[in-house]
Amino acid sequence: MSQIASNPVHSAVPLPPLQPPEPTFPSKLILELRGTRFEIDREMLMSLPESILIVMFPNGLILGRSGTLDYEEEEEQDDHASTDSMELEDQVIYVDFDPLCLEFIMNFYKTAQDTFYSNQGSTNFPQSPTQNPLLSKQAIIVLREELDYFTIPPKPNKKDILANTSSSPVGNTSEALEMTEVESAINIHELKTECGTILLDQKKIFTALQRNVNKENNVAEQHLIDMLCVSGFSRDDEWGYRNIEPHKTSIVSIALVMLKTTGQSNQMATAQKLLLFWRKPARKCWWDGLEVSVGSDKVIPVRLWCRRTWTLELALV
Repeated sequence: MSQIASNPVHSAVPLPPLQPPEPTFPSKLILELRGTRFEIDREMLMSLPESILIVMFPNGLILGRSGTLDYEEEEEQDDHASTDSMELEDQVIYVDFDPLCLEFIMNFYKTAQDTFYSNQGSTNFPQSPTQNPLLSKQAIIVLREELDYFTIPPKPNKKDILANTSSSPVGNTSEALEMTEVESAINIHELKTECGTILLDQKKIFTALQRNVNKENNVAEQHLIDMLCVSGFSRDDEWGYRNIEPHKTSIVSIALVMLKTTGQSNQMATAQKLLLFWRKPARKCWWDGLEVSVGSDKVIPVRLWCRRTWTLELALV
């Protein structure tokens, strides 16, 4: 027997250092959106528009309450225990987002995927790294609007105020003024609610932007409208989903259309321009003023100032 073989130091086989296993990301996630629970695939969640994910997870996505897995008892657990052993409540991710809006997006994604792959047929073409992604995936134009509105009620009639205060006893003048202030606060709340309902019914996508174009003679905004209408939108299109945010004077709208790549001679060139917005949302903000009539008889004029923020993005599914 050789000297090296008889030496216990040389005969022992060195073992690699123990490394903790990488945490497994669950294939399905449970999201609770304002009381409504969704079970969504990881791939579907990651394919959502970047602008939507930023709103849903402004602080990033955290799995469970701790966000990490415990490796101290790894010898007593198998490979799948990291997810299966979690309580159901620990797996729920709470998101402050409109559940109907998410449902609208997911349904449109499914329709777009079914349409695209049914047209592709069973032919599988080899994809090269330099291949145009617009030829291998369905592109969707995502247009989202956040509308914050501010109401400017008409000035109260001084004669009515003096009449209300003079009709009350002298000792109750301050009390009458307090009652007037309380009634005004209630009327302001009702006023904001009614104005929100009026704005909610204005569903045309390009009406507000076209009004701003006509006012400011903004060539860039007109070019944006023309480009979107060539790529899949229509000038008379309405928002696909539009709703008032709870407890806010804010309306959120979203419209999704499948990008056109065929048709006019410059169709693909226009589509290539929109490809620049893939996972790189662009924002545009402007102020819009208009006057509406409220009240039971629609005779009270109210001035509205709307801060509109558009987010344009391209998604591939």
